[in-house]
Amino acid sequence: MADPMIPSQRAEYSAIVDRPPLKLPNDARLIFWTIVNYEVWDISRPMARQVIPAPTGQVLLPDVPNWSWHEYGMRVGAWRFYELFARLGIKPTLAANARICEDYPRVAEQAKKDGWEFMGHAYDQLPIHKSEDQAGMIGRSMDVIEKFTGTRPVGWLGPGLTQTLETPELLKKAGVQYIGDWVYDDEPTVIKTAEGPLVTLPYTVELNDIPMMIVQHHESDYLLKRAIDQFDRLYAEGAQRAKIMAVAIHPYISGQPHRIKYLEAIYDYVKRFDGVLHWNGAQILDWYKTVAGDKLTKAP
Repeated sequence: MADPMIPSQRAEYSAIVDRPPLKLPNDARLIFWTIVNYEVWDISRPMARQVIPAPTGQVLLPDVPNWSWHEYGMRVGAWRFYELFARLGIKPTLAANARICEDYPRVAEQAKKDGWEFMGHAYDQLPIHKSEDQAGMIGRSMDVIEKFTGTRPVGWLGPGLTQTLETPELLKKAGVQYIGDWVYDDEPTVIKTAEGPLVTLPYTVELNDIPMMIVQHHESDYLLKRAIDQFDRLYAEGAQRAKIMAVAIHPYISGQPHRIKYLEAIYDYVKRFDGVLHWNGAQILDWYKTVAGDKLTKAP
């Protein structure tokens, strides 16, 4: 196998102002991409993140308080999401640890019933760097979701957006067509892999409730404020070239009672504007294929 490529070898630098503007159907300005994240936190390992630090300053196992905080999202918070998006007629992308299909079939079945797009998000919430068999984990994740939903995922998001330098090739081999880990643009791009081109979609760490609420410790209403500021600017720029606005949410964070009304208010605000498309990742990928020219057919 050839030496793994670093990001600058996979994607040459490209200033957005030097590219022809992308156009959406019917003169739409903006794609609003909602990504819901459902995860499985294995009680035998340190939790993926903490809402309350260990009393001694060191992680203690089992970490029942932080596991329970996550569990609230699967028992309660997720159902606030289902109600919201059913009412709005929006079918989000679900970044799904494949293990939800086994550990939380009630939750996964509802997402399937409501027509959400399942995006691969590893087997459970463990950084890819910690996986002893990355190729096997990716294949297992894709297979489990495909068996449960009847459709093989076309998208992938690493847990915590983690990747190694070999990950793009392994994803491409497993059938992945787009990734969300490269948060470096407002538009889709194409990166090189030894297995052929791979599309990146503009996922977000800026409009993501983990860094905003759990790392930066903003008040509950701050998600709404930042989302409006983000939307206003991208919508204005969308008059000249298509824009994508991603929002990433987790049921144990944005599904909390003191936060859910601010998430609901984001969609109330956005629906005042014409020319906004609520698409999932697969729909964005299909559109991009029609406007990308020969980028997706060139040899790696």
